Amino acid sequence: MIRRHIEGAVHRAMADTPVVLLNGARQTGKTTLAQAIAVSTGAQYFTLDDYATIALAAGDPAGFIRNLDGPVVLDEIQKAPDLFPAIKLAVDKARQPGRFLLTGSANVMTLPRLSESLAGRMEIIPLYPFSAGELAGRIEGFLLRLFADTIAKSKPLSTSEPIGERLTRGGYPEATERQSDDRRAAWFASYLSTILQRDVRDLARVDALHSLPNLLKLLATRASGLLNLADVGRDASLPHTTLTRYLTLLETVFLVHRLPAWSRNLGQRLVKAPKVHLVDSGLACHLLGTDARRLAEDRPLLGRLLESFVVGELRKQVSWIDSRITFHHFRTATGSEVDVVLEKPDGSVAAIQVKASATIAASDFAALKALRNQLGKQFRAGVVLYLGDQIVPFGDRLWLVPMPALWEP
Repeated sequence: MIRRHIEGAVHRAMADTPVVLLNGARQTGKTTLAQAIAVSTGAQYFTLDDYATIALAAGDPAGFIRNLDGPVVLDEIQKAPDLFPAIKLAVDKARQPGRFLLTGSANVMTLPRLSESLAGRMEIIPLYPFSAGELAGRIEGFLLRLFADTIAKSKPLSTSEPIGERLTRGGYPEATERQSDDRRAAWFASYLSTILQRDVRDLARVDALHSLPNLLKLLATRASGLLNLADVGRDASLPHTTLTRYLTLLETVFLVHRLPAWSRNLGQRLVKAPKVHLVDSGLACHLLGTDARRLAEDRPLLGRLLESFVVGELRKQVSWIDSRITFHHFRTATGSEVDVVLEKPDGSVAAIQVKASATIAASDFAALKALRNQLGKQFRAGVVLYLGDQIVPFGDRLWLVPMPALWEP
């Protein structure tokens, strides 16, 4: 079994929090990890995918929870939302750390009825598809070096795998095990069908379910681009209110996420256009019908998907290093942009630009320099990740860094 880097964060949360929710998309390994934690902690394990269990839980939520003794793991908790008030009542009667470990395939932060029930009693930990480091069997050190401005100490490991192969494979555990493109495509097709036909229907009443696959494909074509709802709504033939609802549903089941704009003015961050990214590069490639060969020939397409891949990898690293780090993108008044801006609670900022090329021009650092000059000492480091193989300093706190440094120890 591939070791999940987030496991330590789960154990730390269970040491001082009554309820811990391991939250993430279907087929990211939540059940496998939850079962392993149940074994190591001696907790009882129940899955709400089991018809008998869900019948008991839904029929008498309070009685079901009341009869559970000791630490408990409840898998796929979103299938029995009435359990949340019962769990709240049990926790309020006996506030013991690590009493409940829950897993869910829907983002409870977007479901007020669920999230409000356990406010102040529950810690939510995201579980994403495998990171590049997890697949390679090592814990990434990129993010720590970035904020410490020790990128020069990176020693990128050589890799013979073309970047296109890495992007099309993605990180879903079962997809990574399939060696042929056609078998991987079959898995992605089945996965999307399950999510869009079953999970979305369970979460909300959707009038035009057939519109969701088309909307998801449209978003894939716009990966790493600014999210213009008017343009997307026109192309998808959806009214604005329906589009915003559907987009929220796709975020709720962890298929897409928005990357907000960065500004020193906190209010401006809420009104500037976000970027849109798919959660997994393999899923994005499947939706676009592209393979590694086409990516090698289509540089603009490779650039967009590579940017989404980097954003996804950084989100995974943040989840087990420091969940308080926030993600943004940055655009200057002249239109140049920084692909990823990472900000800590103390105001320190690191920034990353992604280039799908082995050659870089000085102009590729223009937006990073503008951000550095705007922030002064708060700016820790700026990096251009590229497809070359040398680490090169490019001025004060600016570096040109090979892509494999992203997943090295």
